[in-house]
Amino acid sequence: MLATLLSATLIGLEGRPIRVEVDVAPGLPGFTIVGLADAAIREARERVRGAIRNAGFTYPPRRITVNLAPADLPKTGASMDLAIAIGILLGSEQFRPAAGRTALIGELGLGGELRPVAGLLPMLASLAEHGVPRAIVPLVARAEASLVPGVASTPCADLAEAVDGLRRRQRARQPLPVRVALDGEPDPGGPAGDAGLTDRSGQRQPAAAVPDLAEVRGQVLARRALEVALAGGHGLLLIGPPGAGKTLLARTIPGLLPPLDDAAALAATVIASAAGEGPVGELVRRPPMRAPHHTSSYAAIVGGGPRLAPGEVTRANDGVLFLDELPEFDRDVLEALRQPLEDGHVTIARATRAVTFPARFQLVAAMNPCPCGLAGTGSCRCPASVAERYLRRISGPLRDRVDIWAWMPRVPAQAIVATSDPESSAVVGGHIAAARAVQAARTPGLLNGRLGGRRIRDACELTPAVRSRTVALAEAEELSGRGTDRLLRVARTIADLEGAARVAVEHVEEAARWRAPGSRARLALAS
Repeated sequence: MLATLLSATLIGLEGRPIRVEVDVAPGLPGFTIVGLADAAIREARERVRGAIRNAGFTYPPRRITVNLAPADLPKTGASMDLAIAIGILLGSEQFRPAAGRTALIGELGLGGELRPVAGLLPMLASLAEHGVPRAIVPLVARAEASLVPGVASTPCADLAEAVDGLRRRQRARQPLPVRVALDGEPDPGGPAGDAGLTDRSGQRQPAAAVPDLAEVRGQVLARRALEVALAGGHGLLLIGPPGAGKTLLARTIPGLLPPLDDAAALAATVIASAAGEGPVGELVRRPPMRAPHHTSSYAAIVGGGPRLAPGEVTRANDGVLFLDELPEFDRDVLEALRQPLEDGHVTIARATRAVTFPARFQLVAAMNPCPCGLAGTGSCRCPASVAERYLRRISGPLRDRVDIWAWMPRVPAQAIVATSDPESSAVVGGHIAAARAVQAARTPGLLNGRLGGRRIRDACELTPAVRSRTVALAEAEELSGRGTDRLLRVARTIADLEGAARVAVEHVEEAARWRAPGSRARLALAS
């Protein structure tokens, strides 16, 4: 007997409906899967066999053929396990389903339990676009499924419950109530939220605490540089000896950024779901902050691999990508950042298909000025050529894409033990949110860090005096055309922080000071 069911797979960040055809025919026992299935799907035969037996059903000793259509579309992951198992039960006439179109999504364990899969949110969204009214999903992913209003999701804990739901067209048991938080508040009943992360097994993991900006002592200029960078979405590079507070300053970023708007929150939630960051319990309102280790591979940073999965540049979309120990990253990885920094997306092409991922991230990086890290302190013993080569690991085109360079000297002990605290994250975050609100009103959907050409010139409203001073500073620093545009972007952000309608000379001069450590004339800073 032939059984035909609906399921879905993930291609990049998009879900695709899949028709699962299961033929249970007389003949020598066997199990064949066709339709460009990857290794995870081909191994489903063992998971499905064990799940059927341990769920109290009979595994038929017949020739079983599973076809995944369309045949020319590559399928990945274990999202079709449940559909294959149900198809075998229907083909062997072990139960009769009620009428109606129902999609089946979920991975099966050997005991018959249903486990969550990566990309459930975009899969359900694609089913809704194709008019599928109902879907059976894993119970652990019930909150994520509730974010798609076009599909009535039935959460089930195991294979037996899914069969019962198909037979009766209703839930075998009512799921726990789910509150979808749209205002950035954590969902105490959902499986994921700001209070912690959830791994693939559904276990809550404690969230890392975000330090307050008041804990960063003595680094007045670096704190100002971070405020300007976050207010306008500018690239930032922190340079200083070990222990100066570079990493601590970067870790305060999640507490300084305003929450995402509706469109950005939905995009961030889809990316989190497709990347397999655990069942999603609510819209992701906090801007993502990704901090990969410097040993991360090219595919891990940019994206790709066998499944064409999103990389760190995509998972940091509408947020911050923090690269600590920047010169220690492979040169190929650093050079691959140049195009997404300009375009806001990255295209991964293979022989049979190509996938475009969003990559509109803000780059924040930190590095020592030389291999020993003591350049500029008077204690450095590195030869001049060694220190220069260390800085040269960051190519000129990549340096040109960094708007703000901030030198962080060693902090004196007196500043560490001082009783007075600098401004907190709440105060500085208010400044950043106000500046971003001004930019949203002027150029909706674009921060100053993404403006260029005529847009940035119109936004700055340069007077003849400011225009003349900008030209003089750009020529003194030997800036490229891109560098001059970025100089104006930073100046516009400084003016926005001060509430100024026009960019003044002092704004351009401050912006030029932030670019100075990256110019060719001052690359000898570490030597």
